[in-house]
Amino acid sequence: MNLADVIARNAAFDPGKVALRFGGAALSYGAFSDRIARAASGLAHQLGVRAGDRVAVLAHNHPDTLVLLYACARLGAMLVPLNWRLAEPELAWILDDAAPRVLFADAAFEATARSIAAARTEGAASSGLEVLTIGDAADGLGRLCRVQPQGAGDPPRGDLSAPLLLVYTSGTTGRPKGAVLTQEALVWNGVMSQHMHGLTADDHVLTVLPFFHVGGLNIQTTPALHHGATVTIHSRFVPAETLAAIAADRPTLTVLVPATMAAVLAEPGFGSGDLSSLRAVTTGSTYVPQPLVDAFEARGVPVLQVYGATETCPVSVYTRLGGPRPEGSTGWPGPFCEAKVVDDAGEMLPDGVSGEIMVRGRQILSGYWRNDDATRAALADGWFRTGDIATRDASGAFFVHDRKKNVVISGGENIYPAEIERVLLDHAAVAEAAVVGCPDPRWGEVPVAHVVLRAGHDCTAEALSAHVLSQLARFKAPKRFIFADALPKSALGKVQHHLLRERT
Repeated sequence: MNLADVIARNAAFDPGKVALRFGGAALSYGAFSDRIARAASGLAHQLGVRAGDRVAVLAHNHPDTLVLLYACARLGAMLVPLNWRLAEPELAWILDDAAPRVLFADAAFEATARSIAAARTEGAASSGLEVLTIGDAADGLGRLCRVQPQGAGDPPRGDLSAPLLLVYTSGTTGRPKGAVLTQEALVWNGVMSQHMHGLTADDHVLTVLPFFHVGGLNIQTTPALHHGATVTIHSRFVPAETLAAIAADRPTLTVLVPATMAAVLAEPGFGSGDLSSLRAVTTGSTYVPQPLVDAFEARGVPVLQVYGATETCPVSVYTRLGGPRPEGSTGWPGPFCEAKVVDDAGEMLPDGVSGEIMVRGRQILSGYWRNDDATRAALADGWFRTGDIATRDASGAFFVHDRKKNVVISGGENIYPAEIERVLLDHAAVAEAAVVGCPDPRWGEVPVAHVVLRAGHDCTAEALSAHVLSQLARFKAPKRFIFADALPKSALGKVQHHLLRERT
């Protein structure tokens, strides 16, 4: 059995049920399952894709990305969703590393895809890369899908043990690493998403986050499809369109990271818009500002938090709909996941003491693609070292504080930038803040704050320093304040501290 069979089973139970909505059109489970079968047959018989081969996609969100995902599952092949925000040289490096048999691209990125493919063909050490388009164009996935599928068992079918997703991390240090996630990992991830959301076939998920990230793909989207629910897809996040879709399409669930939550809140219609269909909004990040949570809950929409990483599929630790949601907490490990807080030696720490989170479960990566050293460094006896710093309280709830590599060690004291950032964000003049370490001849490192002020507000470094000192120890106060118009962010709105360190 493989994940394409799950879609086929849902089609057997209710072939006319809408699986996907996109751009005003609807795709039933019957049609979705048929397109998956046709795509798998086309990939195998026209392009020679076999078990273990890679299929890459460079596109905004589109139903065909999901068709390709399940077609790969049917064949035992691997989908490589590419971050379209990366520069062409970064994409080229990932494609060299993943070595896919074919690259699918939408109209927005077809020129980039063909440029990379041409460069690979010219390179002496690189093989050619076929580029096809997303959709029904003559040179696209539609061409493959127009051929009648071959019989069952031809070509060989994948199973749940096969690797399915090859997702590259952001590469905050050195080159990106490709996390390998099996079909089984998506199964257990989906089980915990169902537990988290109370997900059923009656749900309707609105997906606005990018499919190249496991958050957009796996927190709600694939779990919803495995349970026979409906998913409405937006090609990319647009705040006004998201708010309008909540009112018009009446989804029951959606995922918004803090940056997109803030953008929706800033829309003029948020206060009066119809949010009544939403059973919950799910969010996740190292730090979720409480005012964002309060604003949605004031409109009657519960906000759930989920903690995880690319390497954990990502659902691992979360708050559950209908359960307690302690302020500032990302919740408890799911029923099929273990988590603990450890010191640098890997020893478990008592409640209330900060340390690194380690996660174990059948939803975590099997390893990093062609990178045994990174795999050995990240995995120990089945436990994944997350690199995140957290504490656990007496109830077992986790409170995530920062990335381990973001810790500033000043005069032997550990300073967690997120703690300072929270205080700065409490200042009326501060819109955004990020703290990084800067080398110092006396203390080894000192904290430096990068600050974006709110429109129409003025503030001095002296005033911000006094504000921090009113709430934190002196050694934690930033030694410098750098004012900027914007902070560098990832595709999901997370501040890229490694780029700020380069500017400090």
